[in-house]
Amino acid sequence: MAEGQGDYRILHEAALRDYLAEQPDLVTLLGAEPVSWSITEVGDGNLNLVFIVKGDRGGVAVKQALPYVRLVGESWPLPLSRAHYEYLSLSKQAQLAPGLVPALRHHNEALALTVMELLEPHIIMRKGMVAGTQYPRFVDDITTFMARTLFFTSDLALSAAEKKQGIAAFAGNHALCKITEDLIFTDPYRIAEQNRWTAPYLDALAADLRDDMDLHVAISRLKLKFMASPEALLHGDLHTGSIMVTDSQTRVIDPEFAFYGPMGFDVGAVLANLLMAYFASAGHERLPGERRAFEAWVLETVEQVWTEFARKFLDLWRAGAAGDAYPASLFAGEKGAARLEAERQAYMQRLFADTVGFAAAKTIRRIFGLAHNIDFELIEDPKRRAISEARAVRLARAMMLEAGAFPTIADVTGAARKLRDWQPEFAAG
Repeated sequence: MAEGQGDYRILHEAALRDYLAEQPDLVTLLGAEPVSWSITEVGDGNLNLVFIVKGDRGGVAVKQALPYVRLVGESWPLPLSRAHYEYLSLSKQAQLAPGLVPALRHHNEALALTVMELLEPHIIMRKGMVAGTQYPRFVDDITTFMARTLFFTSDLALSAAEKKQGIAAFAGNHALCKITEDLIFTDPYRIAEQNRWTAPYLDALAADLRDDMDLHVAISRLKLKFMASPEALLHGDLHTGSIMVTDSQTRVIDPEFAFYGPMGFDVGAVLANLLMAYFASAGHERLPGERRAFEAWVLETVEQVWTEFARKFLDLWRAGAAGDAYPASLFAGEKGAARLEAERQAYMQRLFADTVGFAAAKTIRRIFGLAHNIDFELIEDPKRRAISEARAVRLARAMMLEAGAFPTIADVTGAARKLRDWQPEFAAG
């Protein structure tokens, strides 16, 4: 449903109730007495209003984009069109990875409003991980989601014309890309008004980021790849705060940053947030045995996310990819098949190198940039928090500057394990 942009208005509880009551399908889903519906605003993200609406028959989640960044306020305007791109992305993801995103119930482009399946009893994965919860379905679900959404929107699966149409459909989401370009790839490495960190303990590290020209070159190369490599349709913000889980289900939410970019950005985002949860674990108040068991699961999950993603992605490629890249006619016969398989392995090694770099960038951004993770933020003692963060930064810097030291995912987890009890200089003060 789309109407003129002049129809936009922010819908708080009363106005939202009136609007939903005018949608017959939603009335049927919720129940026939709108006055009895419960409406609760639950948005804890940085950008939008989010409501849970329940009636006597069922419930829905309602998301409305605000014309500014909610975390900052009206001084940072943001286009409402991001809701349109989120809707397009959810629709495509539902087609390619059915059952792994919330079902769409209603969309109004003019109001920048989307009504979705209410996910219950799911919780935000990041919150569960802060509590030390393990999720046995996560690896299989998230690797299926990434392998299918990335492969089937790439040149490996699409004709050149189809791929270019996809790029064009999301090209207007440049305002959200600009947020990423600034907050992830630029601001943490310079003086920026929105930057913050756990002071005074990380003051020296923050200064090092601003002075390290090797690091500036490395992050700039990643930024260039982010801007100039439209490999596939990305979620664009695929962290553990954008995933809702139970023991048996995984749902990926909030793809409003969707655009065509480098595949390693999505995969790296998942790995970065798992690694940050690993380093944060020691700072939270849990019994040592519980912490160790959780941390072992996290590192095992890091390894499995990459290996299972790579396996599934390669399986899709080997199953008869019809894209215009690597035409089958050029790789006929036994010799051609062997050469193509070697090229597939080289492709995945390049993708892994991108993944490692983007994971490092995402980690540093969450410690020195604008929006931080509750993995660290909920560690009440600032010194303990800073120690956990310093360990994560030490790994991230190595991942960004010493790429050759991380040829496999086991090298990443091995380095994380070695840093688990490392003490920065300020720890002794």
